[in-house]
Amino acid sequence: QVQLVESGGGLVQAGGSLRLSCAASGHTFSNYPMGWFRQAPGKERDFVAAIRWSGYTVYADSVKGRFTISRDNAKNTVNLQMNSLKPEDTAVYYCAARTDNSGSYYYTQYYNYWGQGTQVTVSS
Repeated sequence: QVQLVESGGGLVQAGGSLRLSCAASGHTFSNYPMGWFRQAPGKERDFVAAIRWSGYTVYADSVKGRFTISRDNAKNTVNLQMNSLKPEDTAVYYCAARTDNSGSYYYTQYYNYWGQGTQVTVSS
């Protein structure tokens, strides 16, 4: 059974930092992309960042320059370092994984495994 377990969410003031981690079990994703999405109340789940097995990264424009995605293939984990946080970053953050290297990084339908989500709240 595949499981993705996120950790590291919490409450932080604007301008602060948080680091999210996602540990995968039940399947090795070292050869496939992994990513992070977020969902604010009443909104759709939006792409944040993704990383290929090679380390190639893509980011949403709204987080570019502030967030950094990384992975440890040996540990089957993916991380999201979030700096210069803004109130508009407040959302539930979801780790995502897939077993297909084709298709877009940006849309939820291309990922077939999801974590349970971790809340990030940024106060102004």
